[in-house]
Amino acid sequence: MMMDPFADIETSQSENATGNSNNSTSAGTSSSAASTPSRYENQKRRDWNTFGQYLKNHRPPLALSRCSGAHVLEFLRYLDQFGKTKVHTPICPFYGHPNPPAPCPCPLRQAWGSLDALIGRLRAAYEENGGRPEANPFGARAVRLYLREVRDLQSKARGISYEKKKRKRPSQQHLSAAAGAGAGSAAPAASVLDAIKAGVVL
Repeated sequence: MMMDPFADIETSQSENATGNSNNSTSAGTSSSAASTPSRYENQKRRDWNTFGQYLKNHRPPLALSRCSGAHVLEFLRYLDQFGKTKVHTPICPFYGHPNPPAPCPCPLRQAWGSLDALIGRLRAAYEENGGRPEANPFGARAVRLYLREVRDLQSKARGISYEKKKRKRPSQQHLSAAAGAGAGSAAPAASVLDAIKAGVVL
Protein backbone atom coordinates (compact mmCIF):
# COMPACT_ATOMS: atom_id res chain seq x y z
CA MET A 1 0.00 0.00 0.00
CA MET A 2 1.29 3.46 -0.85
CA MET A 3 2.23 5.84 1.92
CA ASP A 4 0.19 9.05 2.06
CA PRO A 5 0.88 10.26 -1.51
CA PHE A 6 -1.40 13.25 -1.10
CA ALA A 7 -0.40 14.49 2.33
CA ASP A 8 -0.37 18.04 0.99
CA ILE A 9 -3.44 17.77 -1.25
CA GLU A 10 -5.56 20.08 0.91
CA THR A 11 -2.99 22.86 0.83
CA SER A 12 -2.10 22.63 -2.85
CA GLN A 13 -4.64 25.25 -3.93
CA SER A 14 -3.16 27.98 -1.71
CA GLU A 15 0.35 26.92 -2.66
CA ASN A 16 -0.52 27.16 -6.33
CA ALA A 17 -1.73 30.72 -5.89
CA THR A 18 1.43 31.67 -4.02
CA GLY A 19 3.62 29.82 -6.48
CA ASN A 20 2.12 31.58 -9.49
CA SER A 21 2.75 34.96 -7.87
CA ASN A 22 6.32 34.07 -6.94
CA ASN A 23 7.07 32.70 -10.38
CA SER A 24 5.76 35.80 -12.14
CA THR A 25 8.01 37.93 -9.95
CA SER A 26 11.13 35.83 -10.41
CA ALA A 27 10.59 35.64 -14.17
CA GLY A 28 11.21 39.36 -14.40
CA THR A 29 14.51 39.15 -12.52
CA SER A 30 16.27 36.34 -14.36
CA SER A 31 15.91 34.46 -17.64
CA SER A 32 16.47 31.09 -15.95
CA ALA A 33 13.48 31.58 -13.65
CA ALA A 34 11.22 31.93 -16.69
CA SER A 35 11.72 28.24 -17.48
CA THR A 36 11.14 27.07 -13.90
CA PRO A 37 7.88 25.10 -13.60
CA SER A 38 5.21 26.72 -11.46
CA ARG A 39 3.97 25.05 -8.30
CA TYR A 40 0.82 24.17 -10.19
CA GLU A 41 2.86 22.32 -12.83
CA ASN A 42 4.91 20.57 -10.15
CA GLN A 43 1.77 19.54 -8.30
CA LYS A 44 0.18 18.32 -11.52
CA ARG A 45 3.24 16.20 -12.29
CA ARG A 46 3.22 14.70 -8.77
CA ASP A 47 -0.49 13.96 -9.05
CA TRP A 48 0.00 12.29 -12.42
CA ASN A 49 2.91 10.17 -11.17
CA THR A 50 0.94 9.13 -8.10
CA PHE A 51 -2.04 8.12 -10.18
CA GLY A 52 0.27 6.10 -12.44
CA GLN A 53 1.68 4.35 -9.37
CA TYR A 54 -1.84 3.66 -8.17
CA LEU A 55 -2.62 1.95 -11.49
CA LYS A 56 0.52 -0.19 -11.19
CA ASN A 57 -0.43 -1.25 -7.66
CA HIS A 58 -3.99 -1.98 -8.71
CA ARG A 59 -5.04 -5.63 -8.47
CA PRO A 60 -4.90 -6.67 -11.23
CA PRO A 61 -2.56 -3.96 -12.61
CA LEU A 62 -4.45 -1.53 -14.80
CA ALA A 63 -3.23 0.05 -18.05
CA LEU A 64 -4.02 3.76 -18.50
CA SER A 65 -5.72 2.99 -21.82
CA ARG A 66 -8.25 0.80 -19.96
CA CYS A 67 -8.86 3.29 -17.17
CA SER A 68 -12.47 4.46 -16.87
CA GLY A 69 -14.46 6.85 -14.74
CA ALA A 70 -15.18 3.98 -12.35
CA HIS A 71 -11.45 3.54 -11.72
CA VAL A 72 -11.10 7.27 -11.07
CA LEU A 73 -13.86 6.97 -8.44
CA GLU A 74 -11.96 4.10 -6.82
CA PHE A 75 -8.90 6.33 -6.69
CA LEU A 76 -10.80 9.22 -5.08
CA ARG A 77 -12.27 6.93 -2.43
CA TYR A 78 -8.81 5.49 -1.78
CA LEU A 79 -7.51 9.01 -1.11
CA ASP A 80 -10.06 9.56 1.65
CA GLN A 81 -7.87 7.61 4.07
CA PHE A 82 -5.36 10.47 3.85
CA GLY A 83 -7.97 13.21 4.34
CA LYS A 84 -7.72 15.92 7.00
CA THR A 85 -11.22 17.36 6.85
CA LYS A 86 -13.73 16.35 9.53
CA VAL A 87 -17.05 15.38 7.96
CA HIS A 88 -19.80 14.98 10.57
CA THR A 89 -22.33 12.17 10.26
CA PRO A 90 -26.09 12.94 10.58
CA ILE A 91 -26.18 11.40 14.08
CA CYS A 92 -23.31 13.59 15.32
CA PRO A 93 -24.44 16.46 17.62
CA PHE A 94 -22.16 18.78 15.62
CA TYR A 95 -23.71 17.92 12.25
CA GLY A 96 -24.14 21.16 10.34
CA HIS A 97 -21.95 23.18 12.74
CA PRO A 98 -19.08 24.99 10.99
CA ASN A 99 -17.13 25.41 14.27
CA PRO A 100 -17.71 22.43 16.60
CA PRO A 101 -16.95 23.29 20.25
CA ALA A 102 -15.51 19.84 21.03
CA PRO A 103 -13.90 16.85 19.27
CA CYS A 104 -15.99 14.01 17.89
CA PRO A 105 -15.31 10.57 16.37
CA CYS A 106 -16.55 11.48 12.89
CA PRO A 107 -14.26 10.43 10.00
CA LEU A 108 -11.66 12.52 8.24
CA ARG A 109 -12.09 12.90 4.50
CA GLN A 110 -10.52 14.72 1.59
CA ALA A 111 -12.15 18.14 1.27
CA TRP A 112 -14.35 18.63 -1.77
CA GLY A 113 -12.29 21.60 -2.97
CA SER A 114 -9.12 19.51 -2.88
CA LEU A 115 -10.70 16.67 -4.88
CA ASP A 116 -12.16 19.11 -7.39
CA ALA A 117 -8.77 20.75 -7.94
CA LEU A 118 -7.06 17.35 -8.15
CA ILE A 119 -9.43 16.15 -10.87
CA GLY A 120 -8.81 19.35 -12.80
CA ARG A 121 -5.05 18.79 -12.74
CA LEU A 122 -5.31 15.10 -13.66
CA ARG A 123 -7.74 15.87 -16.47
CA ALA A 124 -5.23 18.32 -17.95
CA ALA A 125 -2.29 15.95 -17.39
CA TYR A 126 -4.12 13.10 -19.14
CA GLU A 127 -4.46 15.09 -22.36
CA GLU A 128 -0.95 16.53 -22.07
CA ASN A 129 0.35 12.96 -21.98
CA GLY A 130 -1.34 11.95 -25.22
CA GLY A 131 -4.80 11.02 -24.02
CA ARG A 132 -7.78 11.79 -26.24
CA PRO A 133 -10.17 14.41 -24.76
CA GLU A 134 -13.25 12.35 -25.65
CA ALA A 135 -11.80 9.36 -23.75
CA ASN A 136 -10.62 11.33 -20.70
CA PRO A 137 -11.77 9.30 -17.64
CA PHE A 138 -11.32 12.33 -15.36
CA GLY A 139 -14.03 14.15 -17.31
CA ALA A 140 -16.50 11.27 -17.10
CA ARG A 141 -20.06 12.07 -16.05
CA ALA A 142 -19.78 9.67 -13.11
CA VAL A 143 -16.82 11.66 -11.76
CA ARG A 144 -18.68 14.97 -12.07
CA LEU A 145 -21.70 13.52 -10.28
CA TYR A 146 -19.50 12.11 -7.52
CA LEU A 147 -17.82 15.48 -6.93
CA ARG A 148 -21.22 17.17 -6.80
CA GLU A 149 -22.42 14.60 -4.28
CA VAL A 150 -19.32 15.11 -2.11
CA ARG A 151 -19.78 18.88 -2.27
CA ASP A 152 -23.42 18.71 -1.18
CA LEU A 153 -22.73 16.15 1.56
CA GLN A 154 -19.82 18.11 3.03
CA SER A 155 -21.69 21.40 2.77
CA LYS A 156 -24.52 20.03 4.92
CA ALA A 157 -22.28 18.09 7.31
CA ARG A 158 -19.90 21.00 7.93
CA GLY A 159 -22.49 23.78 7.86
CA ILE A 160 -20.71 25.74 5.14
CA SER A 161 -21.67 26.88 1.67
CA TYR A 162 -19.61 26.20 -1.45
CA GLU A 163 -21.72 28.50 -3.60
CA LYS A 164 -19.80 31.22 -5.39
CA LYS A 165 -20.60 34.71 -4.19
CA LYS A 166 -22.44 36.78 -6.77
CA ARG A 167 -21.26 40.30 -7.46
CA LYS A 168 -23.74 42.92 -6.37
CA ARG A 169 -25.19 44.92 -9.22
CA PRO A 170 -25.52 48.70 -8.72
CA SER A 171 -29.06 49.75 -7.91
CA GLN A 172 -31.24 51.44 -10.55
CA GLN A 173 -31.28 54.59 -8.44
CA HIS A 174 -27.49 54.87 -8.51
CA LEU A 175 -27.39 54.12 -12.23
CA SER A 176 -29.94 56.86 -12.96
CA ALA A 177 -28.12 59.36 -10.74
CA ALA A 178 -24.78 58.54 -12.38
CA ALA A 179 -26.25 58.90 -15.87
CA GLY A 180 -27.80 62.23 -14.94
CA ALA A 181 -24.54 63.52 -13.51
CA GLY A 182 -22.65 62.43 -16.62
CA ALA A 183 -25.14 64.00 -19.02
CA GLY A 184 -25.22 67.33 -17.25
CA SER A 185 -21.82 68.55 -18.36
CA ALA A 186 -22.89 72.15 -17.84
CA ALA A 187 -24.00 71.53 -14.23
CA PRO A 188 -22.42 73.68 -11.52
CA ALA A 189 -19.25 72.33 -9.90
CA ALA A 190 -21.01 72.12 -6.53
CA SER A 191 -23.49 69.50 -7.81
CA VAL A 192 -20.66 67.30 -9.14
CA LEU A 193 -18.85 67.50 -5.81
CA ASP A 194 -22.08 66.54 -4.04
CA ALA A 195 -22.42 63.53 -6.33
CA ILE A 196 -18.84 62.46 -5.65
CA LYS A 197 -19.35 62.79 -1.91
CA ALA A 198 -22.46 60.66 -2.21
CA GLY A 199 -20.44 57.99 -3.97
CA VAL A 200 -22.44 58.14 -7.19
CA VAL A 201 -19.70 59.05 -9.65
CA LEU A 202 -15.95 58.51 -9.56
